[in-house]
Amino acid sequence: MRQIAERANVSIGTVSHVINETAAVRPKLRERVLEAIRSMGYQPSALAQGLRKNRTNMLGMVIPDITNPFFPSVVRGVEDVAYKRSFRLILCNTDNDPLKEASYVSELRTYRIAGLLIIPAGSTDIADHLRAYASASVPVVCIDRVPTGWKGDAVLVANAQGAYEATRYLIQMGHKRLAVIAGPLGLTNAAERLKGFTRALNEAGIAIEPEFVQESKFDAVSGHQAALYLLRMLPRPTAIFACNDLIAYGVLQAARELGLRCPEDLSIAGFDSLEFAKFTDPSLTSVYQPGYQLGATATRLLLQRVDGLRSAPKKVLLPTDLKKRNSVAPPSGVVPAAIEWTGKKKATGGVASARRKQQF
Repeated sequence: MRQIAERANVSIGTVSHVINETAAVRPKLRERVLEAIRSMGYQPSALAQGLRKNRTNMLGMVIPDITNPFFPSVVRGVEDVAYKRSFRLILCNTDNDPLKEASYVSELRTYRIAGLLIIPAGSTDIADHLRAYASASVPVVCIDRVPTGWKGDAVLVANAQGAYEATRYLIQMGHKRLAVIAGPLGLTNAAERLKGFTRALNEAGIAIEPEFVQESKFDAVSGHQAALYLLRMLPRPTAIFACNDLIAYGVLQAARELGLRCPEDLSIAGFDSLEFAKFTDPSLTSVYQPGYQLGATATRLLLQRVDGLRSAPKKVLLPTDLKKRNSVAPPSGVVPAAIEWTGKKKATGGVASARRKQQF
């Protein structure tokens, strides 16, 4: 800055005001400074500025699996909003590893980031690390899921309602032997989707064998394995609700391996409505969740905190939308019947009533 001041024949203070935009500088002086900067190839050090202010213009983001097609849309929403506000993004992928996640979260603090966005990994309690950010006045927003014990800001989707709508649609099409392949139930979004599934069954008075509830990872390989187990049962389910689209893709592969047609022999519904869901054969009925809006909304909230917003923690819930495509049809020989959705199970006598009271 001293060299620039000498070349432009101005004070160091004038150079500082031009670079940091901290005060108005007369146009002629400003242009002399900018010309000196261009000729010398000077570039301010963001790291040095961050050390001086104890905060950079960088946001940290931690995600569990960059290969899952849902998460890049969330990241894109984050990056677009951050870029418009002149913030830059540091992206960390944990591979669903709690130790790797804790390491990233701890190290990001040393970079003097302005705030942290995190999609927690499975089977982990990262809340203590996140509370350490709060004590250091660095805001944190959880996206898509919340870890055990987290009481801070979060932006989520209506997982239970979305799963409920998908399951209700399967029931309305005439299915009574319904199975579900849930994600890791240690994750709040997976647990909520299972709740939505069971709520729809309870309202319709439909019982289910405990074996029809399978837990898997949020990936196609795990979905494929769980589906093979379900589809080899006698009697097998006529419909499977998969708690994300990657699981649903694995179900579709398993059905083909066993010589089952979709939707003639097996109806499949997913959750995410990823882009590929339109192009599978058949196209996949799925619950749309707004990934881009998740990221954008969370970043706006985070930047409000960075700007000094002080209020009670916020929990933002974004709506879902069921996209009906070609992977769902009535079971063979069944005509869909209208079902009255009262929100309560109807009481009936005998063995049937006892079976409907099963909880799982």
